[in-house]
Amino acid sequence: MTQLVWNGLFVGSFYALVALGYSMVYGIIKLLNFAHGDLYMLGAFSGFAVLSAVGGVSTAMTLPVLLAVLLLTMVSTGLAGVVLERVAYRPLRGAPRLSLLITAVGASFAIEYGMRSAAGPDPRVYPVRLSGTPLEVLGATITVQQLVLIGVAVVLMAGLNLLVTRTREGRAMRAIALDPRTSSLMGIDVNAVISRTFFLGSALAGAAGVMAGAYYGKIDFLMGFLIGLKAFTAAVIGGIGNIPGTMLGGLVLGLLESFGTYWLGGEWRDVFAFGVLILFLTVRPTGLLGERVTERV
Repeated sequence: MTQLVWNGLFVGSFYALVALGYSMVYGIIKLLNFAHGDLYMLGAFSGFAVLSAVGGVSTAMTLPVLLAVLLLTMVSTGLAGVVLERVAYRPLRGAPRLSLLITAVGASFAIEYGMRSAAGPDPRVYPVRLSGTPLEVLGATITVQQLVLIGVAVVLMAGLNLLVTRTREGRAMRAIALDPRTSSLMGIDVNAVISRTFFLGSALAGAAGVMAGAYYGKIDFLMGFLIGLKAFTAAVIGGIGNIPGTMLGGLVLGLLESFGTYWLGGEWRDVFAFGVLILFLTVRPTGLLGERVTERV
């Protein structure tokens, strides 16, 4: 039981990091950015490129080097998210939502197959692999590396929550989510705030990509597709547009997958996860912490 809980929390922390980008963007401009999962993939390949350029890394320096690469990757994927918003989404901000949705799907395929052209179709082995001596804690087998990765995820999520709830930038984000037109009249630079929102969400997705590559040891150009759908599921479970709810949704999805795999078998994991998505959309579409809101027109 303890092992199942630990496995669920570990995987759920990755889901939560990626899902936060979905939730932030949807909360502000009501866009389901289906290209967001591919920024996770882009982050994994960015980290791969930097680590390959660095060359051999000693075992003792693996974690410090990986953390440095993590920061660089967050900046690069954050900038990629800003470019994506500026090129693909901003010109269509006043268009029907279906147009934005189709554009998001097109952007997803463009990123995926652009990376296929650049890096090739074959999976790549990550230059750095996190491994360590397993420890027994309350009946669960864990490693120090897993603890470090979860610690990094918790720090990033806590930092984002503080930024949104305690800073002037966060107040601007919340104001635009409520009424972008009035926010503009009050002196808020709406375009700049939306760009910074894309930067933050994309940076978190890139960080998750590097962490996943270093932990699982293999990356490919389609790795962002499924994680993007899982992150969307996590955001819906927690309440899309709600930051704490999205974090909770990621952890809940990880736990549901862990227990579902144990009960039904690994081949049913994705079926179980998306079945839960359908259940939530049917029974509680606002999610665990979401609230019904009246849309302004």
